[in-house]
This record gives sequence, structure tokens and C-alpha cells, in this order.
Amino acid sequence: MNSIIRVGMSTCGLAAGAQAVYTALEEQIRRHRLPVTLVRTGCLGACHREPLVEVIQEGVSTLYGPVTPLAVPTLLESHSNAAARPPQLSWVVSRQHNRADYPFLGRQVKVTTRLCGLIDPHSLDDYLANDGYAALRLALKMKPEAIVKTVLDSHLRGRGGAGFPTGQKWEIGRQQPAFPKYLICNADEGDPGAFMDRTMIEGDPHRLLEGMLIAAWAIGASKGYIYIRAEYPLAVKALHEAIRQARTYGVIGRNILGSGLDFEFVVKEGAGAFVCGEETALMHSIEGYRGMPSMRPPYPSVHGLWGQPTNINNVETYASVPSILLNGPDWFARMGTAKSGGTKAVALTGAIQNSGLVETPIGMTVREMIYDIAGGCRDGRTFKAVQLGGPSGGCIPAELLDTRIDYEDLRATGPSWVQAAWSSWMTRPVWWISPATSLTFTQDESCGKCIPCRVGTRKLLHMLTAITEGRGTQDDLVRLNSLCDTIRKTSLCGLGQTAPNPVQTTMRYFADEYHAHVNQKRCVAGSCRIG
Repeated sequence: MNSIIRVGMSTCGLAAGAQAVYTALEEQIRRHRLPVTLVRTGCLGACHREPLVEVIQEGVSTLYGPVTPLAVPTLLESHSNAAARPPQLSWVVSRQHNRADYPFLGRQVKVTTRLCGLIDPHSLDDYLANDGYAALRLALKMKPEAIVKTVLDSHLRGRGGAGFPTGQKWEIGRQQPAFPKYLICNADEGDPGAFMDRTMIEGDPHRLLEGMLIAAWAIGASKGYIYIRAEYPLAVKALHEAIRQARTYGVIGRNILGSGLDFEFVVKEGAGAFVCGEETALMHSIEGYRGMPSMRPPYPSVHGLWGQPTNINNVETYASVPSILLNGPDWFARMGTAKSGGTKAVALTGAIQNSGLVETPIGMTVREMIYDIAGGCRDGRTFKAVQLGGPSGGCIPAELLDTRIDYEDLRATGPSWVQAAWSSWMTRPVWWISPATSLTFTQDESCGKCIPCRVGTRKLLHMLTAITEGRGTQDDLVRLNSLCDTIRKTSLCGLGQTAPNPVQTTMRYFADEYHAHVNQKRCVAGSCRIG
């Protein structure tokens, strides 16, 4: 019986040596004329096990990882010779599609990442064999207002930050009388440690295109821009190839599938400016100007790209739409909470056992994410805090581990869910690792247009540095909190408005460490220049 072997060849896999493993497999299969189909796939999400190889034989899936080229002959022998001793690299053997027998994968519910690690992302046939473009065909038989209602009923909220109801945003765009209308996909993933967009595009680019095409029909848009970081060469290549394939298939161009929909895609590579993740700065960059934010209103749905109605969502939001149409809005809404339907992709990094990309229903607790999926802290460390939302997010201490990963619940703790996807486990003093490191990043990335962000973040960083060096005073703590409030209330865009989050949340939950540095000139964890 012919076996299938999948090799994860996304950025994380290649960085771990997947190309050498793939080449070794290819050579051994050819040399021994083995009845094996070798497939390149995207990332399954288990980055901590890369290079990852999956063998499917007689309905049984066996995952191996990390695999080295030297282990390839033994791995193949164990599957071609029943008497051979199985290699010690086996990670999990499962007859279940969701691999529920391994905690890292078993607790997940994959929607936007359903095909990542399962299909060849460069094969349109693979995508079509897994209901690819079936949702688009269904959508083109529906009235635009019916699609908008379906998305509204699903309780899908924008996964890029504010959590604005996606269907409501689409309805505003649909009602605009001006033409042409544009779509933008914000794939400018600038947060250090975040890799959701990259993983999804590298592993399943057609899903993004399909979601945007459905949005185009619902809103009446004629062109879509995918704004992606130039630092993602594999994702950029996958997008260009998928667009070429989709055009050949007939779902891009004029009169798509006989529906009357005309739509074109443009891939716009960004230069790596974090501020271009803000939608008005992003639009300026597309228009050829320097990426700097503008005051709102007017909002892009009314007055956006080149002054025309423009709908902006991120990769994960668009990628949720095909499954909503195929499975129904109630199916999606039931997976989440009362106000937030569906799943959320989370990039796990830091001092944890299992790093990688996971997708779980909205509403899972931080404790479940850390201990049931991430496997707890690495090297026997004691959990201290988790930072959610990248450099613009805040820290959640151990006493709040049962907080649900949900827009409303997270906001109640202090962090702004700018992109609640970057989770960094910290066991050293959080106020040094989180606020100072985050502020160094946000201060460097400030576009400089408004004084609160340009000057305020630099002042915050100088004050924090003084505290860590034993030069801080009690008055500094008062000024620190006051400056945070000023920056948050008066900055022009989200970058400045959320920059103080790491400082304010750590001052709230770890005040004793601040006071120890100021009053006792002592670092509780012994990691600063004092004490």
C-alpha cells in the first residue's frame, strides 16, 4: 500500500533543518523505489518538534520529530518492514484526525489553520480536494446582504485588535454608494514573537484568497490589497503562486464563475515598519506615502484607500469566513463566548515546554493555555507572568491564570488585546523584561508624527532605565503612572495609545518590585544592575 509522508517546510521547519530531512527522504525513497508519496506541507503548529515528519500508512498517522537526516533510513525501514524496530523519534501515533491523544494538538479546534500541515500549500488540487472554493461558489449564489447577515450571526469579530464585529464593518462598507471599493488584508505582522499570519499564508494561502473574494462579493469591492511584510519571503511567494493558480482556475479576474463579480489582487510588500500595522498608516504606505497614521473619523469603511470605501481585516478574520459559510453561523458562534464566536490563533513563545502556533475556541483560560497546551514552564521554573498582545500588551500574573482569553475578560485585567497572540512566559522580574524591552521596541518604531508617542515613550524608557540602575525615586513612580495615562489618552494611533500597557499592568500587579528598586535599591530577582 502506498504511504504518504508529509514534511513541514514552513519557515520554522526550514530553520530547524527540514530541507536536509526532505532531501534525505527523497533520496532514500528513490534509491529503494519505495511506494511513498512525499509531500511538502506548511507548519502543523508544533514548532517545538521541528523538523516534523508525518507518516500516514493504512489509516494510521505517526508524527516524528525532531527528525535528522541520519534518522531517515531507520524511520523508513520501520514502516516498510514490519519486523523492524520502530525508531525512538515517534512523537504521537493516532487514528484520530485531530490527534486528541497528544495534549498540544488534542485541545485545539482548527478552523483557520485546519489545512496547515496537511496539504501542499503550492497545490491548488490539494486545496480543492478539501472543499477549497466551495464556500465562494456558495456565496456567489447568495445575495450580498445575506452573506453579511451570516457573518454577523456568527459573532466573528476582527482578530486584528479592537474586536469590532466583522459583519457590522462589512455592512457599513456594503451601504456606501461610492465606487470603486477596496479590500485590504492587513498581514503586516510586526509584533516580535508573532507568527500567525506567516504560518497561515505559508500553509494555506488559498483560504485567505477565498475569504477575501467572499468579502468582495458581500461589499461590492473590485480590488484587494494584501499588505505583507517583505521579511516573509516564503509567504510572499506562496501568495503570488496562489493568485496565479486561482486566476487559471477562474476565481480571479472578470465575471468570476459567471457571477458578475470582477476582482483583482495586489500583493504589497511592506518595509517592516511596525506602525504600518495601524490601518491609516498602512493605507498611506499603499498609496506611496510614508506610513504615518491619520485622525479618525472618517473611518476607512467610508473614506479609505484613495478616498474610497475600504474594508480592512487581518488574515485570521478573512480566513474564518469560508468555514462560516460552509458550516453555518451557529456552528461558529457556539465555539466561542456569548459575544465572540469561533477560535483564536495564538503564537506561544518563551520559557515554556511547547512553543508553536495553536488555535483554540475563544474563552479558553490562560491556565489551560499554559499548562494543558504549552506544557507548563520549562526547566522546572515557577510561573510568574504571561504577556499577551506583544510589545503593546500587558502582563497577567499567576493569580489571574483563570482569566479567559476573550476580548472583554482580558481588557478587565489591563492588557489591550491589540493582537492577543504573542505569549511570552517570564520568570525573571517582569517589569524589566516586559516594560523596558517593549518600550525599546515601540519607541524605536514610533513614526514620530505625534509628540505623546515620539517623546513620551522615550521618557518612559529613560525613567525605567533609571529605576533599574538604582537612580529612581518615589516621585518617579508617580510621574511614571501619570505619563502613561497621558500617552494613552493623547497619542494619535494605537501604537502610542497602547505602548504604556506593559508599564501600567506591571505597576498594578508587581508594585512591590518597583518599590524595592526605588526604596531599597534592590532587585528582587537579582537580574538588574543594582542589588
